[in-house]
Amino acid sequence: MSLIKVIIPAFNEAASIVSVINDIPKLVNEIIVVNNNSTDNTENLALSAGATVLREPKEGYGNACLKGLEYIHKSDEKPDIVVFLDGDYSDYPEQLTQIVAPIINNNIDFVIGARVKHLREIGAMMPQQIFGNWLATSLMTLFFGAKFTDLGPFRAIKYTKLLALNMQDKTYGWTVEMQLKALKQKLSYQEVPVNYKKRIGVSKVSGTLKGSIFAGIKILGWIFKYSFK
Repeated sequence: MSLIKVIIPAFNEAASIVSVINDIPKLVNEIIVVNNNSTDNTENLALSAGATVLREPKEGYGNACLKGLEYIHKSDEKPDIVVFLDGDYSDYPEQLTQIVAPIINNNIDFVIGARVKHLREIGAMMPQQIFGNWLATSLMTLFFGAKFTDLGPFRAIKYTKLLALNMQDKTYGWTVEMQLKALKQKLSYQEVPVNYKKRIGVSKVSGTLKGSIFAGIKILGWIFKYSFK
């Protein structure tokens, strides 16, 4: 039986965090919610739902993910698989079993939940998100021969492989950094089509012009950095 830990970065997700935690399958050994400087009741609600809650005052998706990894690294019980999942309830946490299945059954290193169009609620992804995903994955195909179609945040990876990636991005570039490093290190990878719905609340990235611009800059920056290494 594989030991699985889930990391959920959370910034003001009080309206959704309990639903996310409750829908995670029981095969998960520990749910780690990283409170990323929330000003609402995210932390207390996550604790009441049974999650381990960490505090990361430095805002940024990558900062929250790195805090979760730091906690795992210091824990006595190391997982076989780490799953990353957003706290806004746009993903379907129950599909975690499908996300980890290729790792458990077929020894795949890295799996991404791909938000394919026919499984995506209308309006769940903003036009700039759809375009950004297309551009980023097209460039990875062009430069690396990659077969990614999405930068979906719902993903699973073997813990030992994740450590070897030496993740560094502290903000918007976390997902693309992981995919680029997986390509560079020749990890085996697979996409699993997943359902996707409108998130609860306003997106901190795609929901604002500033967030969209900075995310785009970060993503393209990582791609071009690795393309010319």
